[in-house]
Amino acid sequence: MLEHLERIVLDMLNLTLLPHRYAVCRFAPEAPIPAEVMRGDLFCIMRTADELSIVCRESGAPPAGMIEPGWRVLKLEGPFPFEMTGVLASVLTPLAEGGVSIFALSTYDTDYVLIKEEKLDAAAAVLTRAGHQLRL
Repeated sequence: MLEHLERIVLDMLNLTLLPHRYAVCRFAPEAPIPAEVMRGDLFCIMRTADELSIVCRESGAPPAGMIEPGWRVLKLEGPFPFEMTGVLASVLTPLAEGGVSIFALSTYDTDYVLIKEEKLDAAAAVLTRAGHQLRL
């Protein structure tokens, strides 16, 4: 029964477009974290042995580093329990099949999919055809 309910939910996820443009940034692994990236409604900082990656509002992106601006964010309206499988795949598979590349982030409750602004209309069309509801 749970599997059937999961399938119904995954066939009709609600996604909300966040209002700002974002940047995906790359720095050397030992680089300090610039304070300005921690302003705004959404930011993500991840340090590994290989790099420091930061997602932040485009207006707050640091002037140095590899900065990839022009991203828009779709929030999958959760929360989704950890036992629920295929949530992100139900969005990413149609986007991949439609030729829309992404950058994904996950939190405890939900997922966020970053899409280049020039691909947003194509992404909306693909996701709507896949049965998802978008709030743009």
